[in-house]
Amino acid sequence: MISITNITKSFGNLEVLKGISLTIEKSEVVSIVGPSGAGKTTLLQIMGLLDKPTSGEVLIDGHNVTNLKAKELAKVRNTQIGFVFQFHQLLPEFTARENIMIPALIAGTGRREAGRKADQLLTFMGLSDRAGHKPRQLSGGECQRVAVARALVNNPSIILADEPSGSLDSQNKAELHQLFFDLRDKMGQTFIIVTHDEQLAAITDRTIHLKDGKICPPNQDTKTATPIDSIL
Repeated sequence: MISITNITKSFGNLEVLKGISLTIEKSEVVSIVGPSGAGKTTLLQIMGLLDKPTSGEVLIDGHNVTNLKAKELAKVRNTQIGFVFQFHQLLPEFTARENIMIPALIAGTGRREAGRKADQLLTFMGLSDRAGHKPRQLSGGECQRVAVARALVNNPSIILADEPSGSLDSQNKAELHQLFFDLRDKMGQTFIIVTHDEQLAAITDRTIHLKDGKICPPNQDTKTATPIDSIL
């Protein structure tokens, strides 16, 4: 489903990723763990085509997308990849339903069809009665479920999540984690999740451990980051 080969990423003289190769299969739920500054978010951004590697290749569904032009990259992101962030990043002036519709509208879906898809996802998330509420009127857990629905509206094959439960309480964390597996089982998406949550990492199909910009064995100490890493 997604494969990266010899990925490096440098910011000036600082090499953040140091030759990472990784293949993630269709419908896998994979967690990426490691200390702050290990390169987890940078790696996720490269896999999500939000950033380009300094060197190496990214393949999605067998197609090399590394050197696509900006317009082509935007199309792949919009149609094949969904994003879930720690602080949901819903637009405050729009309702839950409207926030979910936005990626579909950007993709060229008609407003009626985008609304139908949003309504289906709201029902699946148990949020039908919150469709007309704006983010400030929703709980943290509800906002994150809306964010997940927004990520799903174009039926992407890959969902990338960066600390998706980091801002939630224990109950909402558990519900969100279960939701990922329910979605995988029902819709077949591949989930790649950057997390510091040990409970979430423990239940994923596979855990990738990063340290100092490299994949390391799970029994290797991954708790120590270099001082400059904390700003990345």
